[in-house]
Amino acid sequence: MTITKEQKQQLIEQFKRSQNDTGSPEVQIAILTARINTLTEHLRVHRKDFASRRGLLMLVSQRRRLLDYLKREDPQRYVEILRRLQLRK
Repeated sequence: MTITKEQKQQLIEQFKRSQNDTGSPEVQIAILTARINTLTEHLRVHRKDFASRRGLLMLVSQRRRLLDYLKREDPQRYVEILRRLQLRK
């Protein structure tokens, strides 16, 4: 249900904005999206795992807040991250 250290490093490399960037909204959104995708697959198999479902809903809410922040601060970066992660508006 979690992503590995290597997967996280790969996401940071793909979405970082500068050399030492690990916490920009783009990186955080990419990591959350990967975690959401793995949890979604888990819940397709384990339909009655309500604790994981609650965790999934919290992750989706956190990603939504980061996306709203990015849309407010820099709409161009918002559109770019949506395109790169293939997310709906």
